[in-house]
Amino acid sequence: MNMDQVRTPLNAAQMDFLQLLGHIKTVEELEELSQVVSDFYARKAEEEMNKLWETGQWSKEKDEEILKTHLRTPYNYAE
Repeated sequence: MNMDQVRTPLNAAQMDFLQLLGHIKTVEELEELSQVVSDFYARKAEEEMNKLWETGQWSKEKDEEILKTHLRTPYNYAE
C-alpha cells in the first residue's frame, strides 16, 4: 500500500491542509496562516448572516432577543 492509499479518518481536504502545514517553518508563518484561516471563516460567517438578513430569517428583533438571552452554562459548585 503506497502513501496515497493509506486509510485515515481525515478527508481529502483535511489531508491537503495537513500537508500544507508541513511547509510551515517559522512561528511567523504559522501566525500568518492562522490569520488567513480566521479571516476565511469570518468572511464565511458574514456571508451566511447576510443571507439570513436578505431572506428575512434574521432581523433586528432577533438581535435584541439574543442579547437578552442567558446562554451560559449554569455551574453547580459543591459547597
